Amino acid sequence: QPALTTVKIFANQLDTHPPQQQHRHWAAICAGNPTNRIRGCDKYGCGQFGADRHSGKERHMGVDVICADGATVYAPFSGQLSGPIRFFHNGNAIDDGVQIRGSGYCVKLVCIHPIRYQGHIQRGQRLGKMLPMQRVFPGIVSHIHVENCDHSDPTDLLTPVVPPFPQQDRRWATVCAGNPTNEIRGCDRYGCGYYGAPRSNGKGKHRGVDVICADGATVYAPFSGTLSGPIKFFHNGNAIDDGVQIHGAEFCVKLVCIHPIKYSGTISKGQVLGKMLPMQRVFPGITSHIHVENCDHSDPTSNLERGKGQRV
Repeated sequence: QPALTTVKIFANQLDTHPPQQQHRHWAAICAGNPTNRIRGCDKYGCGQFGADRHSGKERHMGVDVICADGATVYAPFSGQLSGPIRFFHNGNAIDDGVQIRGSGYCVKLVCIHPIRYQGHIQRGQRLGKMLPMQRVFPGIVSHIHVENCDHSDPTDLLTPVVPPFPQQDRRWATVCAGNPTNEIRGCDRYGCGYYGAPRSNGKGKHRGVDVICADGATVYAPFSGTLSGPIKFFHNGNAIDDGVQIHGAEFCVKLVCIHPIKYSGTISKGQVLGKMLPMQRVFPGITSHIHVENCDHSDPTSNLERGKGQRV
């Protein structure tokens, strides 16, 4: 009787938590990119889901996971292979790929050459190799195009929760690629970036902190939370009038002058949040930056400085 009870309990657990839910995030896809870091922006475009394609006439229906030419590629989850997938339909050097269906997911991995097009593969098993993207698009950030079969956004599945327990680490993560210590803008001809700096000819005060960030750079979530927006700081529709709010267990912050990958849903600490907008187009010669403002208008400097040395 005890044995039967144990079997019944185990069966109930499987019903509640089926095998495909035991791995809430996909495995690393490319050797050298253990967190499935997503391509930012380069002269060919941007890698996040929904990015503009063909001068705004289309949207990016997948996510571009950074991967060096020739690198080993792994299966993100267990499933059945099918292919080949011809994305470009022109036989160029990267016109190859494969589909994996299983474990509750279905995805197409493009710009790779798989070891086979049929059969079963296990999560984390070698799938193939990255093709020579530089030969087709010189200077691009080489990447695997990852596209869900139903054209939904795979970003959350690709990006793991920051290990081991994000809620135990109160330090904010790096906000902008290229600025691992969240360095704050100093002073330039437009003003200063520290909290409380004079604004509006001395009549007002800066209610946030300006974290240095190059135009087009990838932006990350400083902590885990729920997104809301858009945040229109300038209210004039200029090239940098966009942003998003993150409300977490302990913090609430607005990140302005960025374009987020989404305005709603949840995001994890260190996950790709979006990209820096072209500030030089609006304020030529300024130190490009993300305006970081606590929702209660308190000073976020100490939280940002906790991220010093904490690379995403």
